[in-house]
Amino acid sequence: MTQQNQTNSTSTTNRTDWAQREERGNALLLRAMTWMSLRLGRRLARALVHLIALYFVLFSPRARAASRDYLRRVLGRPANWADLYRHVFTFAATIHDRIYLMNERFDLFDIKPEGHHLVDEALAGGRGAFLMGAHLGSFEVVRALGRTHPTLRVVVTMFEENARRINATLAAVNPAAQPEVIGLGQVDSMLRVSQRLDENCMVGMLADRTLLADDTAALRRMAFLGEPAAFPLGPLYMAAMLKRPVIFMTGLYRGGNRYDIHFETLADFTHTPREGRQAAIDAALVRYVALLDRHCRAAPYNWFNYFDFWQTAKPEPNTAALAAARLTQGAFVARNVNARRDSTTASLAARETSDA
Repeated sequence: MTQQNQTNSTSTTNRTDWAQREERGNALLLRAMTWMSLRLGRRLARALVHLIALYFVLFSPRARAASRDYLRRVLGRPANWADLYRHVFTFAATIHDRIYLMNERFDLFDIKPEGHHLVDEALAGGRGAFLMGAHLGSFEVVRALGRTHPTLRVVVTMFEENARRINATLAAVNPAAQPEVIGLGQVDSMLRVSQRLDENCMVGMLADRTLLADDTAALRRMAFLGEPAAFPLGPLYMAAMLKRPVIFMTGLYRGGNRYDIHFETLADFTHTPREGRQAAIDAALVRYVALLDRHCRAAPYNWFNYFDFWQTAKPEPNTAALAAARLTQGAFVARNVNARRDSTTASLAARETSDA
């Protein structure tokens, strides 16, 4: 028993900041909010959302500090109180809109999809695909688009503990609208994902958070908004091993009732040879981080990682390390451009995968 407790303690200690935090809120509060929102209507219920956002800005110092740090990077200037409030309110608004989306009130929204032909093309292939996003905008609005598409089925993957939490949350909003959630880290996780892909499902995952802070084999530090941050390799490894295409997606909240959904090609591992897998994964990660950077700058208040994303509590990386990260990232970008011209380039074939 003592050994098990020590193991659990070590695992918890090594977890990143976000993984150690307790989620706020409870099922009773969500049910009450859902009841009020559906009966009062979106416009009247929005007043309560403003109050909730103000509460968190005033009484959640850790979230406020993380918001201020992120906004400073993305806006290129110190964030003021109006910026902090707008950042938190954007998050609260997307959570509130989830109530209506999950209850199929699509008529309340002006949703503009871009690049959705990529999803149609993936479905036409009959082998499914990965939809890879981030805590950027609303994933629920992306799934809502799927409910209006008769042939699109979306399965969500996430860490097991988060899967239990999100299932409880969604059950409180609308038990009938719960998506299938596959918990990662289980013995049969990869098998279940593979089965759903074979059934021509889209497998959605948010790939911007790392679970363990010191698991250097499973993450890579990439230049993001001007400074290296850790990104997990696991989602891309899974897609490469299962030889599936990967589509980047995000549903950005644009104020009022407007959402812009973006689908963009991230990678296609369908014909990637084993010896070229690692190079293809590296190139895909570079593109993923570049897309995050671009969309964050275009819609800066849609980034919802309210924790120390850059791990600034640790010793700051020196200038040489940052320059090396940028040079490496630039090299991968150049390689990715060449790979588009010829999918069997020598640069991909020469690299050997380390996960044989």
